[in-house]
Amino acid sequence: MALTDFIKKQFVDVIHWTEEDETTLAYRFPMQDMEIQYGAQLTVRESQMAAFVDEGKVADVFGPGRYKLTTQTIPVLTYLKNWDKLFQSPFKSDVYFFSARLKVDQKWGTPNPITIRDKEFGAIRLRAFGIYSYRIRDPKSFHLNVSGTRERYTVDDLSGQLRSTVVGSITDLFAESQVPFLDMAANQDEFAAQLKAKVGEGFAKFGLELDGFVVENLSLPEELQKVLDKRIAMNMVGDMQRYTQYEVASNIGTAAANEGGLAGIGAGLGAGMGIGQAMGQAIGQAMQPAGAAGGAAGPAAQAKSTQDAMALLEKLHDLKTKGVITEEEFNAKKAELLAKM
Repeated sequence: MALTDFIKKQFVDVIHWTEEDETTLAYRFPMQDMEIQYGAQLTVRESQMAAFVDEGKVADVFGPGRYKLTTQTIPVLTYLKNWDKLFQSPFKSDVYFFSARLKVDQKWGTPNPITIRDKEFGAIRLRAFGIYSYRIRDPKSFHLNVSGTRERYTVDDLSGQLRSTVVGSITDLFAESQVPFLDMAANQDEFAAQLKAKVGEGFAKFGLELDGFVVENLSLPEELQKVLDKRIAMNMVGDMQRYTQYEVASNIGTAAANEGGLAGIGAGLGAGMGIGQAMGQAIGQAMQPAGAAGGAAGPAAQAKSTQDAMALLEKLHDLKTKGVITEEEFNAKKAELLAKM
């Protein structure tokens, strides 16, 4: 090589990277025909790692610190180049820096509902979303499997792949656990812990470490949520027959005072005498002592007796309205009939 060519040749004496933004994961130090001077300084800051790549092979990886590049500090690269112990000369190699800081507030979610088989509801479609954080743990694996020789690799370049990994893990976890949706939704922290372990396996393949994982919401599509709401409402009402008995028994005391008597109540509800008969049966069952259902007086007989009492109350109410009997006489007879019921 001519002396002038040697003088023109550019050498790198200091290698370092200051992270200009929050989104860069991997950065290739600009070389462009420059050679690294033997004995040059390599500075790797906290929350960074650096890797030397020679002829497509990852040679040495450096953690935080300041290094003087010699055959002692870059042993693998030295071995690849077959340097003699005392041979000192510039060398050509690509240097990649990796950000090891936590990438926080990374959002994940199901762009479309995922279909799973639930123990209680059968096949359902599920939506979920939340946040997670991660960092690069293994620069060599990340370089080989993800970033490659690109000059700069960012969080946005990777986010789609990571979201797909999360969604796939959710589907697998539900299939494996067989835990009903309602139980999973009520224990989101426990579900997030299980999902973190499963998602972490997929992240590790990329040289990443999953640091935090949060499930903010598990939900069903609107039409399925309406079905669930109806089911919850039915559970809250409970036994409708006992509920009806309670309501009728609670209102019988004031029914006779309404216009039209007890029949008027049924008509007001839009059911006429059919409702009146049902009310009579409900009253009979409500007034029946516990365990008396199997006694001598059957439900049909009790219902007829109740209907007769209601009919008599209606007649008495009509007589009171016409002035044939007094209010006191009507109340006394009403109390007597109710006591017999």
